[in-house]
Amino acid sequence: MSIRDELQQILYDEATLHARIAELGAQISRDYADLNPVVVGVLNGVVIFIADLLRELTIPLTVDFMAISQYQSGAGSGSVQITKDLDNSITGRHVLFVEDVIDTGLSLNYLLRTLQTRQPASIKVCVLFDRPYRRLANVPIAYQGFELPDLWVVGYGLDSQGHYRNLPVVGTLKPRNDF
Repeated sequence: MSIRDELQQILYDEATLHARIAELGAQISRDYADLNPVVVGVLNGVVIFIADLLRELTIPLTVDFMAISQYQSGAGSGSVQITKDLDNSITGRHVLFVEDVIDTGLSLNYLLRTLQTRQPASIKVCVLFDRPYRRLANVPIAYQGFELPDLWVVGYGLDSQGHYRNLPVVGTLKPRNDF
């Protein structure tokens, strides 16, 4: 049985995802022409989106990654720990921070504040999936792919207990008893 068979509903198919990513890539390429940005992503969920977005960008750039751990201490709150920091300096550089999904915005807000202390020339955020109705921290989004409905979704980097990230589509899972 294929993991795709475990989907109840497909919300965004491959063609829709790739068409929107191509549009984002064209817009970012225009906006960052001659700026040689650093494209930064947070592992692991962003890998699929950032790879496809990078292929759409037509400008000189560099890529770097961070990783974080989150410790939940209550509803919508917790602390963030950087477990993998950037390999290169962003001082004086234009930073495009790429996220797969933004929910509460708390982690992203922390990361943006942290990166701002490193004195980049600018920081803008590109997100593929946004959930503004869950926002607890105001985060500026310059480039947005889609607004997700209030459903648990998987695929295209989004996971359920570490699984389903490799699906080329985004959808909801059929009800199961073993998770």
